[in-house]
Amino acid sequence: MIDRDRFPVDPWRLVETSYSHDEVGVSETLFAVGNGYLGLRGNNPEGRHAHEHGTFINGFHEIFPIQHAEQAYGFAEVGQTIINAPDAKIMRVYVDDEPLSLDIADVREYRRELDMREGVLRRRILWVTPSGKEVLIEDERLVSFEEKHLAVMRQTVTVLNADAPVTISCQIINRQDGEDVYGGTPTAPKKAGFDPRKVERLRDRVLNPEEFWQEGTRSALAYRTTSSGMTVAVAADHLVETENVYTPRHLIEADIAKNVFRVQAKAGVPVTVTKLAAYHTSRGVPARELVDRCRRTLDRAKAEGVDTFFRRQREWFDEFWDRSDVRIGGQDELQQAARWCLFQLAQAAARADGLGVPAKGVSGSGYSGHYFWDTEVYVLPFLAYTTPQWARNALRMRYLMLPAARRRARQLNEAGALFPWRTINGEEASAYYAAGTAQYHINADISFALAKYVRATGDTDFLYREGVDMAVETARMWTSLGFWREAEDEVDRTFHIHGVTGPDEYTTVVNDNLFTNVMARFNLRFAAHTLRDMETDQPEAYRQMVDRLGLGDHEVEAWEKAAEAMLIPFSDAFGIHPQDVVFLEKEVWDLENTPREQRPLLLNFHPLVIYRYQVLKQADVVLALFLQGNHFSAEEKLADFEYYDPLTTGDSTLSAVVQSILAAEVGYQELALEYFLEAIFVDIGDLHHNASDGVHVASAGGVWTALVCGFGGMRDHFGELTFDPRLPADWPELSYTLHWHGTRLAVTLTRDRMRVTAGEGKPVSFSVRGASYVVEPGREIIVPLPDQGPVIPGRPSIRKFADVQRDDGSVLSASVPVATTSIPIVTAADILDVDGGPASHTDVMS
Repeated sequence: MIDRDRFPVDPWRLVETSYSHDEVGVSETLFAVGNGYLGLRGNNPEGRHAHEHGTFINGFHEIFPIQHAEQAYGFAEVGQTIINAPDAKIMRVYVDDEPLSLDIADVREYRRELDMREGVLRRRILWVTPSGKEVLIEDERLVSFEEKHLAVMRQTVTVLNADAPVTISCQIINRQDGEDVYGGTPTAPKKAGFDPRKVERLRDRVLNPEEFWQEGTRSALAYRTTSSGMTVAVAADHLVETENVYTPRHLIEADIAKNVFRVQAKAGVPVTVTKLAAYHTSRGVPARELVDRCRRTLDRAKAEGVDTFFRRQREWFDEFWDRSDVRIGGQDELQQAARWCLFQLAQAAARADGLGVPAKGVSGSGYSGHYFWDTEVYVLPFLAYTTPQWARNALRMRYLMLPAARRRARQLNEAGALFPWRTINGEEASAYYAAGTAQYHINADISFALAKYVRATGDTDFLYREGVDMAVETARMWTSLGFWREAEDEVDRTFHIHGVTGPDEYTTVVNDNLFTNVMARFNLRFAAHTLRDMETDQPEAYRQMVDRLGLGDHEVEAWEKAAEAMLIPFSDAFGIHPQDVVFLEKEVWDLENTPREQRPLLLNFHPLVIYRYQVLKQADVVLALFLQGNHFSAEEKLADFEYYDPLTTGDSTLSAVVQSILAAEVGYQELALEYFLEAIFVDIGDLHHNASDGVHVASAGGVWTALVCGFGGMRDHFGELTFDPRLPADWPELSYTLHWHGTRLAVTLTRDRMRVTAGEGKPVSFSVRGASYVVEPGREIIVPLPDQGPVIPGRPSIRKFADVQRDDGSVLSASVPVATTSIPIVTAADILDVDGGPASHTDVMS
């Protein structure tokens, strides 16, 4: 899966020992650096031969009209896409006027490493020129976490064995609209075929020049976007350190700035050029004002000194790892991958500062830089338990989107607020409503994340000032979307939600999707509980909320009644929870016999073909079993997992982590580890063949959850901290840190015991497999573990259910859709054989 000669195992670094032109897109993602606001893809400083020359700023986007083939009322009308900010990474090296170009250069030594303890990308190259000159090039690159607008790039060039003329050409290029001297498209060429995961391409000019100038070694470019009206400015300054004689030269145009340093290099005498680049963006501030901000950022950076930023970066990451690291004993390969995932979460969320966390962070243009439910369900738990301020910032982004969410709800004839399925600016940007807008569960996911944050931190101040508005408005939406249905005896009334799509995008616009109903029930109960507590604890804040939101006298009671009567589908015949009320009526997609070249299904089959089958893009019911596990019995979880796991394609990177967690809980422990390996290597191993588009940030967050909640067995249902560990058989130890209401808990798990150590703060109550404990600040508790839970070998098979009859008397059959001009004749062989596989399905008459 991974070439360990090229990418050796190092628990604290991602190391590359040779350059590959064929896999440059993946390496650009793997070696990207960012801080949640600003991201630089791992392009080599030469600025040539890239999959995508990417410099991305969170929230910096352009809008465009969505061209629907057939329009209908309420369809999203304006698309949004992240755009490429001006590229300041370029520091080209020439020796004897020969450029370094890695695809043809005689490179004797090559090492690039992403140091995850220091937050720095480094590269070391020994290049032998055609004339035999040995040139050592050493690069460093960081995006500061303390100064979120600043990137630092430092390059040292030494001609080891001869005197030679050396030129270092530092540039800023508007790649969104233009081309540099080497040509090439401004962004990555579009691959053949359809892939909805990739960014939209804009044909017209996007960045319109507002200002460009140079003063000595400082250059600046500023632009305003054509349609969204956003502004961006980038300024770069340069520091030269050398005992060689050098001459600076400059060039400035609307789409390119150059600061070129011509050096008469002596043998063995290095020349170091440090580039400081500042980026500022706004949704309305004039570009000139942003240039002034860039000036101040650079002035401050130069005054403090470049080495200061490298030192502070290390100090920042020392603190990050102290509160966030997960240590896997005796598993260096997994340790490296786990830390890379956690590092990516910091790079995606740390300095988002009230912006969202895009699906690709700031590492690439995949999914157009949009925010999804990924953040709330997969990323926010990590933030809440390790760095709560980041979680609060992410939730504030949703709070700031409330006005747009209210407008969207009215457009869809609903009360309250309906948050967009995918967005940057708060407006719905999903052009395909069936797998997008219909995923109303986004409302419940946001409320779930809010509750998760409040449970972990006890931050009722945020809940009662801003969070409550989200809880109320999302609950209102469910009561208008759902409806009541009377039973024949007129006693058992049930509440239903129709015409929605759950997390599984291979099954759309259905009635009573289990995940949606379960999460809506939680949303309604959480809103009601919050308001009842608020009325008692903060009566004045409650009164202000009632006035602000126009809360009706009986709304809370209506939420509670709807939650209590919510229909949760269950099939007595199969002994499972159907994904929706008609899911079990469909035929089963035979995944075992689906050719590999037909995966993922969404790139090879029309949606209508997929929708007709029992087949899942990602865990749906299984995700509900995890998020709302306190509402399902152990027997129900096992039965549901055994039914849905064989139907799940894993075409979504959001699936493996949840399957791992539930597999561990119900006893499929080897399978749990198998799914975990799939999740932890999804990008480093490029398992979905699209790592070149950017990091799968939600999957990285899911890796933390799989470690802590899957193998660590942690849950926080009802705000109670519980543990039921599932340590893999070949792991001697697993340790991690949690922050619970301000108290740090260090948890260490071995085969026979669990140790919990508390830092400063308040006593923490928790339970382990039903036994209650309280750990005092500065103390530890050791809990003996007789085992690691139930163990079931192998993996589930849908054939277990082959003899189960549906309500209409039919039994399951499995097949793969095929194109045919023949007329199939149904025979007994079409029925799934209990003792074997599906026989030949049809006799055919032409």
